[in-house]
Amino acid sequence: MPFFMMFDMQYLMLVVLPGLLLMGLATLAVKGSFHKYSKIRNSRNLTGAQAAEQILRSYGVSNVRVERVSGKLTDHFDPKAMAVRLSDKVHDSTSIAAVGIAAHEAGHAIQHAEKYAPIKIRMAIVPLCNFGSSIGIWVMIIGFWMEMFELMVLGILLFSTVLVFQLITLPVEFNASRRAMQAIHSLHLLEADEARGARKVLTAAAMTYVAAMLQSIITILFWVMRARSRR
Repeated sequence: MPFFMMFDMQYLMLVVLPGLLLMGLATLAVKGSFHKYSKIRNSRNLTGAQAAEQILRSYGVSNVRVERVSGKLTDHFDPKAMAVRLSDKVHDSTSIAAVGIAAHEAGHAIQHAEKYAPIKIRMAIVPLCNFGSSIGIWVMIIGFWMEMFELMVLGILLFSTVLVFQLITLPVEFNASRRAMQAIHSLHLLEADEARGARKVLTAAAMTYVAAMLQSIITILFWVMRARSRR
């Protein structure tokens, strides 16, 4: 956020603070759920890596590796390297949380293998969204201070690519979690009560994407109102 906008009380009260609150609550929910269920060992004594490997094999996905990645909650599927990367506290952990997160990332690998349409669309629009997110806010600011309505509209459209990306991301993430829970049940990776814990971890993680999307909507609505004031 540009330094001078820190002095804009309207922007601070209507965009920055609500955004911080949404992301703060979502982050606390994720950390709380992960902290709770990362301390409970699953009854089958499966590590996150073993769970991911079992799920991939059961779906016939043989060209994806399961690797360790440094950091905390840095778990992800890398479609270029064809690798499910699990953080230190997931890869070797036998906790309920580790199995849930590993299953979710395996779900992304299965989406890729099955050519799940939303994940293909998301990958295709990444360059456009990166450009829109980096330049859109500056175009809106310049348009506002130069009192150029058309420039502000252009900035809003550019920044809106972020929202499009987030709208596509939601079904991708929820679908990966649904696949994860289906695999957990069908392969009996967790007992019923343990599976409920894994679902809570994945649901909390999904809320971070919802919070980010709401933050983008708030930002866009704020700038739409400002653009109308310059018309």
